Amino acid sequence: MLIDNIIFWPLYALLWFAVVRYDVHMFQHNSYREERYARWFKGGYKFLRAAVIAALAVVGFIFNPVFIGFSVVLMPVMAVKELRTKYKKPIVYTMRVKRLFLTAAILTAAVIAVTEIFAPQYAMPTALVILALPIIMLTANLVNKPLEAAISRWYYNDAKRILRSMPDLKIIGITGSFGKTSTKHYLYRILAEKYNVLMTPGNFNTTLGVIRTVREHLKPHHQVFIVEMGAKQRGDIKEICDLVHPTIGIVTAVGEMHLETFGSVEGVLKTKFELIDALDERGLGVINLDSEPIADAHIHHKCNILRYSVENAAADYRATDVHYAPQATSFSVNVKGDVTEGYVTHLAGRGNILNLLAAIAVADELKVPASMQKRAIRQIEQIEHRLSIKTTAGGVTIIDDAYNSNPAGAKMALEVLREFQIKGSGRRVVVTPGFVEMGESQERNNRQLGRDIAQAADWVYVVNKVNRQAITLGLADREFPEERIIQTDSFAEAMAHLSKTMQAGDVILYENDLPDSFQ
Repeated sequence: MLIDNIIFWPLYALLWFAVVRYDVHMFQHNSYREERYARWFKGGYKFLRAAVIAALAVVGFIFNPVFIGFSVVLMPVMAVKELRTKYKKPIVYTMRVKRLFLTAAILTAAVIAVTEIFAPQYAMPTALVILALPIIMLTANLVNKPLEAAISRWYYNDAKRILRSMPDLKIIGITGSFGKTSTKHYLYRILAEKYNVLMTPGNFNTTLGVIRTVREHLKPHHQVFIVEMGAKQRGDIKEICDLVHPTIGIVTAVGEMHLETFGSVEGVLKTKFELIDALDERGLGVINLDSEPIADAHIHHKCNILRYSVENAAADYRATDVHYAPQATSFSVNVKGDVTEGYVTHLAGRGNILNLLAAIAVADELKVPASMQKRAIRQIEQIEHRLSIKTTAGGVTIIDDAYNSNPAGAKMALEVLREFQIKGSGRRVVVTPGFVEMGESQERNNRQLGRDIAQAADWVYVVNKVNRQAITLGLADREFPEERIIQTDSFAEAMAHLSKTMQAGDVILYENDLPDSFQ
């Protein structure tokens, strides 16, 4: 029995860490919200792994003598496989995560200790039972809830204190189904020509992310604070606005994103417009008229509204004389009939012109001279994974639009691919898993994506099984050749196949990359 303990428990500790780390990682991925985690759990949890662990436990309860043999082989295999898995968005070991691990470890030790006292022959299988499903992680979260609430409340109040100490700070909120991160970066670069500007870094677009930015990065010398505001359910934007109290708000677009939580496009619209609702009569709302749900909305607000567009002549700010070239795009800006020429950018696509227009409207409001705006816009670099374009040493052009794809953004990316000048025998290739988190409209949107791809590409790689049928049906609707459709189970598999066939002159569009919770 001593030998069994010496063999089993170190291997169990390794498996425990691998399994609990994954559970905590996915909980963090779902913003520590139980309801979001529950929705993800139904389709995202690794049930095969859970089944193997449960089977091991059953063997332990019934056939204890052969239990050690099975566990010694399977536990390290499962643990190493999980620990070696690379995630696009790795776990962040925040203090909250560390507290969750500590509480989970204490609870696990308590369960094992009690079992050892009253039924020692079942201690090992019981230890496995609590790993089969994320019970130990969720219980640890429940235990920690009062402490986490108190800590969050203290951080929130401290961030409010810092913001109150800077009454002259201009706070700009940016939200939208897509385009908000790019607009944030472009606006930051333009305003930095005149002001000392801080923006929320990376994907710090939740209330906790904004609190962390304020407490760790906001300094008395900052004059402008640009706050990206993300949302997965009603009230998320309002919660951030109640903290920072913006005076300018930009809504970049409204689309069919996160419909599983919002319920409808109207729900998305109302949530994004929580930013505009938060502005008083002295505030300024800047909204995208090329976004159909925004254009069709009949909503009245206290603040002043500026509308921007590439296509709609009714907009206050409109891009005109747009000329796309391989190295740069030039355009003019029509502001209520007053045209300013000479804007040049290295950014590609109509979507980026829209994002720049929003930034220009705010820059005008903050009295940044047009000469400074033009200089900044000319120098703006492409943001990685957001319609960024690069050419490899082998002459292959990569259009990387992998981050946070959506129907409108995908359509714009396919426009860029379709208009790209192909050299020699090059091909237009699309690599995509389609769209997720769209509720009942997911099948329809992915089928339309297939139709749109057929109009722009010569070859297509359909990645993952989530939307495979819908995309291929859309391709078939446009009579896209079946032999030019490659179906793979992962992005890595698609890349392995593509690397053998790509040639100089090819233009490859990476359109969307599923989040870790869909892998």
